[in-house]
Amino acid sequence: MTNGSPETAKEKKSRKNKQVVDERVPLLPKQQEDDAGFDEFDGASFTGAVFNLSTTIVGAGIMALPATMKVLGLVLGIAMIIFMAFLTEASIEMLLRSSRVGKTTSYGGVMADAFGKCGRIALQICVLVNNVGVLIVYMIIIGDVLSGTTSSGIHHAGVFEGWFGPSWWNGRTIVLLVTTLAVFAPLACLKRIDSLKFTSALSVALAVVFLVIMVGITVVKLINGSILMPRLLPDVTDFTSVLNLFPVVPVLVTAYICHYNVHSIDNELEDNTQIKAVVRSSLALCSTVYVMTSLFGFLLFGDATLDDVLANFDTNLGIPYGSLFNDVVRVSYAGHLMLVFPIVFYPLRLNLDGLLFPSARPLASDNLRFTLISFGLISLIFLGANFIPSIWDAFQFTGATAAVCIGFIFPAAITLRDRHGIAAKKDKILSVFMIVLAVVSNAVAIYSDAYGLLKKNASPRE
Repeated sequence: MTNGSPETAKEKKSRKNKQVVDERVPLLPKQQEDDAGFDEFDGASFTGAVFNLSTTIVGAGIMALPATMKVLGLVLGIAMIIFMAFLTEASIEMLLRSSRVGKTTSYGGVMADAFGKCGRIALQICVLVNNVGVLIVYMIIIGDVLSGTTSSGIHHAGVFEGWFGPSWWNGRTIVLLVTTLAVFAPLACLKRIDSLKFTSALSVALAVVFLVIMVGITVVKLINGSILMPRLLPDVTDFTSVLNLFPVVPVLVTAYICHYNVHSIDNELEDNTQIKAVVRSSLALCSTVYVMTSLFGFLLFGDATLDDVLANFDTNLGIPYGSLFNDVVRVSYAGHLMLVFPIVFYPLRLNLDGLLFPSARPLASDNLRFTLISFGLISLIFLGANFIPSIWDAFQFTGATAAVCIGFIFPAAITLRDRHGIAAKKDKILSVFMIVLAVVSNAVAIYSDAYGLLKKNASPRE
């Protein structure tokens, strides 16, 4: 694997004349102007980078966060959201520091630098599992919102079903097929991540619309006294209730996973000394949105909060124009997820290409390979969204496996490996803490899920 030559401070200030360093390293090589025809690209702006990273973070995970409040209570739940934001910032800092010293331009490059080819392949596989799972969740939510969903025997009507009544054309499969062909496929054809900065800005705006309306509805219901006092702490009565707290950990982990796009955004920044500020600004924005969504979502629906809180917005809110607000909230967030899709799809395609064709020319310059990989991945995600029943199931699987490796275990392992001797004692202590916390909490979460499933299957026979 080749490493690039050190950049001077002057060169770091501009990406205009930057050359390709290692075009086959996953998670975005440096600029591919000569191969892909992007000669006029002078570098991404700070604002565009913040929008792209924030869009990577605020995806479908936000919809499952109010349900975590139902398990943890408001106090512990909000504390965990803030704690995970700080832990995510620390893990990204570890990656960036290692990539600077090792002169690598991608997460995969850092893993290869620390652990060789096996490390890079392990990361690629984890990104594939995580991103496929996340994109399946996006499609599931879009299907729930537009076509409806059934939970615990209760059917929650979708927007189209509410407007036009049940019909063959507004069923889940048809709606997802049209969305895939009309929205996902065209956006997935863009070959540079900075090309998505305007759709990213719009997606953040749509998420804010969703949040503002939900906050407004909650405040109105608080004023008229129709909201009960929420649970502040978890309801712990026995060992089983303790185990039931752990399945929320993978959901919280998944909510902040953006590591696979940090280097992609860094590589396109006009001034790459701004990447730390980009990361901190994005995490501050997203954690604020997460806390407010969790707080007001749980206040609004209480113990009736569903795994996908958007599905709650088909009930009578008890306020004037409640049905209109329901539709605006659901449509705005469905639109947000449609625009987030290509941001997460971008590194997924790049990693699959690096795994299958490690010696081929850059993906952006091979239209046939680009098209076939894109078509195959979108088809797989479409099928998964039609067969996986719940976003909670998908989040628990990806969060307890691939996401925790990408977000915490791999960055901590790189720091402990410390090939370049840059890790301080506190860095290594934090790394050990990350690995122990990740492994123990997710092992217990998997055990708790398995225990609950076995108990559920055994109960009808008793």
